[in-house]
Amino acid sequence: MNKSVDLSKYQIRTDLAIDYVEDKNKLKGVKYKTNIINDITVTNVELDKDNDLGKKKGKYITLEFEDVTDYNNANKLRKTLTLVLKKMLKIKSDSFGLVVGLGNDKSTPDSLGPLVVNDIIVTNHLYMLGELSSNYKRLAAINPGVMGETGIETSDIIESIGQKINPDYLIVIDSLASKSIERLNKTIQITDTGIQPGSGIGNKRKEISKDTLGIPVIAIGVPTVVDAAVIVSDTISFIYKNYAFNKQYMKNPKSKLTFNNVNFLNKKIKENKKEKQDLLGMIGTLSDEELQMFIYEVLNPIGYNLMVTPKEIDFIIHKLSNIISTSINNSIHNIDRDR
Repeated sequence: MNKSVDLSKYQIRTDLAIDYVEDKNKLKGVKYKTNIINDITVTNVELDKDNDLGKKKGKYITLEFEDVTDYNNANKLRKTLTLVLKKMLKIKSDSFGLVVGLGNDKSTPDSLGPLVVNDIIVTNHLYMLGELSSNYKRLAAINPGVMGETGIETSDIIESIGQKINPDYLIVIDSLASKSIERLNKTIQITDTGIQPGSGIGNKRKEISKDTLGIPVIAIGVPTVVDAAVIVSDTISFIYKNYAFNKQYMKNPKSKLTFNNVNFLNKKIKENKKEKQDLLGMIGTLSDEELQMFIYEVLNPIGYNLMVTPKEIDFIIHKLSNIISTSINNSIHNIDRDR
């Protein structure tokens, strides 16, 4: 890192464990494994209590996928997420679960949790009436709202409800933040460590976890926003990658037969540090993480480090919520629905 610039106090906001795993061979207390299931990249990150990521001990499973507006992609993701949830939940026949949708349904990028809960097959009322089919497990759901609307800590609402109905486990759904444009709306994280609402946007609330509630808590989240600093820094990195790609690509005679709008991020590019520095100057000497923190240092003091979401978020958030709610329903109940 350039010693003349102290970037240690600047932190790009992210909720994803995978964002921190840059070199798995040099991280203490981190087990890292990647598999491909139904064309979905599934990464298992398991953290010990003493780990270099500074995150809570537990399992963090990340699903990375392509555009969910495509039916085939969405179907593959639903099947894979169902498999992962079944393995993590290990539902017993008499288990009673509570699904909680965190977030604000009046803010589209923060509405994932409430939208998922709206499509959960709740059965607790049928159980109390003695009319629950053997194919279905006992399940309740709630949208507790946000503290700005209720004036009550979300964790306090959940704890109060938990003490009244005594669920055996909790599933919490929330929108997350990422420090990678490529993972925006294309990643689902499932963890058994619980969640701290608002942490991704710098508005940390009381933790919702086994430590605070006394029952297993599975958190499911999708990054729906990124810092403006992430977009700027990624764009600068893309400038060099595009330059390097064109330089080596144009040497190939076959390139004359292709279109110019090739996604260079999907191609293997040989990076040259000297060339990168010649193109970008001092900025070219920084690593991706250092570049993000440097842009954060520039934008944050002037109030321009906005939280940004894609223009098609309205459409995508409904697709994602449907996939997650269907996967939860299928993993808990003895059913196999595609929506």
